[in-house]
Amino acid sequence: MKIGMANLFIQHTSASLTINENADPDVRRDMEVALNKICPGEWTKDGTFDHTMEGEDDMPGHVKSSLMGVSLNIPIKNGRLALGTWQGIYLNEHRNQGGWGGGHTRRIIITLQGQS
Repeated sequence: MKIGMANLFIQHTSASLTINENADPDVRRDMEVALNKICPGEWTKDGTFDHTMEGEDDMPGHVKSSLMGVSLNIPIKNGRLALGTWQGIYLNEHRNQGGWGGGHTRRIIITLQGQS
């Protein structure tokens, strides 16, 4: 495909996709720190959240996923994703216990539309 659009969609409610700086690994850590301040895991313990049946980190994961989003649209130019120089695609896992590292799989559907 020479020109078009790529849609990435993650089929999960406690993970998300985003585009951000990919050159400095501190950005990933800082993003996690910021998200944990916006929606702290302690909210499950202090009674803020009622949905706890899937673990203490599940409801904060749902909130973070909704804030970040579950899909991306990226232009394709000359057969490549037209990302900026420092941009990278992040799969954000918002669970500590049950997510990708905790035994769940994460699936991303990629749909390409365009012209050769």
